[in-house]
Amino acid sequence: MTYPDAMMIDLLSSRLFLSYSSDPERLVEFVEGNPDSKIFIIDEIQRVPELLPIVHKLIETNRNIQFILTGSSARKLKRTGVDLLAGRAILQRCYPFMASEVTDQFNLDSTLEFGLIPLVFSSSGTADVLSSYIDLYIREELQSEGIIRNFSGFLRFLEAISFSHASILNISEVARECQIERKTVEGYIKVLEDLMISCRLPVFSKRAKRNLISHAKFYFFDAGVFTALRPKGPLDKTAEISGQSLEGLILQHLKSWNEYSNSSHELFYWRTKSGREVDFIVYGRDEFVAIEVKNSRSIHLKDLRNLLAFKEDYPEASMLFIYRGDEIIRKKDVLCLPCHDFLISLVPDKPLI
Repeated sequence: MTYPDAMMIDLLSSRLFLSYSSDPERLVEFVEGNPDSKIFIIDEIQRVPELLPIVHKLIETNRNIQFILTGSSARKLKRTGVDLLAGRAILQRCYPFMASEVTDQFNLDSTLEFGLIPLVFSSSGTADVLSSYIDLYIREELQSEGIIRNFSGFLRFLEAISFSHASILNISEVARECQIERKTVEGYIKVLEDLMISCRLPVFSKRAKRNLISHAKFYFFDAGVFTALRPKGPLDKTAEISGQSLEGLILQHLKSWNEYSNSSHELFYWRTKSGREVDFIVYGRDEFVAIEVKNSRSIHLKDLRNLLAFKEDYPEASMLFIYRGDEIIRKKDVLCLPCHDFLISLVPDKPLI
């Protein structure tokens, strides 16, 4: 445990939630009643946003104490317009486990199905826990806060948007599929992004030499969440779903690596109007890497065409091909890495290649 001596306030506790929501100033009494404690952790801070001004005041009056505020959603904090501790707090986003954090326990096939959410990963009944996590999270974060009014429509939207995972996002098509107005679907997607359930990946267009599309790609934050939400039937190909899950798994690792590293990079994808596409572009002061992901155990020259096309336009970039095979090889100046090896070796503050 990183902070074994910290004082903990868990706002998921009904008793503590009622106590602090009715009297936020009680936090001052709690801190003053524990003068030997220097670190205070408040979990699920978004449940009582009125505590933030109190935290701000305590930080200003006593520079020797430290607050660690955790929560699953910043949406309620933003909506209520409370003190967000600008200039007084460091914002740190937490993501599912990285493969390098669980090393020997990491299994690629299992991860593609169940993901790397800590609660799910550490459980024995993984499938049931994942399903319960999704149901409880939706109920707690969306229903209880009244974010979504037409909940049946939102559930249809979740099913429809799952087909967009690792794909170019067509909002009009999603709206038609779930029979909801386009504007409503745009609002639902914003909710998912505010709750860090999904993200959009923009097109890389710096110094563009070709005609590019402008639409972003859509991803859920965890491969297991996507797999659980994605409907499956006789017409759905297992390899296609597995491929989408693999691409999403690579992105969630890249986002974690980028967030936890001291040097900042930007993440994109690249697609021309003629159909050339590279899954990920990592662009920063220290690295410029184009990454293609394939759910296959062999490599053919045709698999490298899009990377080589990108290399023609951007000779400064390094090329990386991630696949399900076992060998590390180099073809046409493209480094080809097994997916398992790439994920295990991906560590914050270390270069991609």
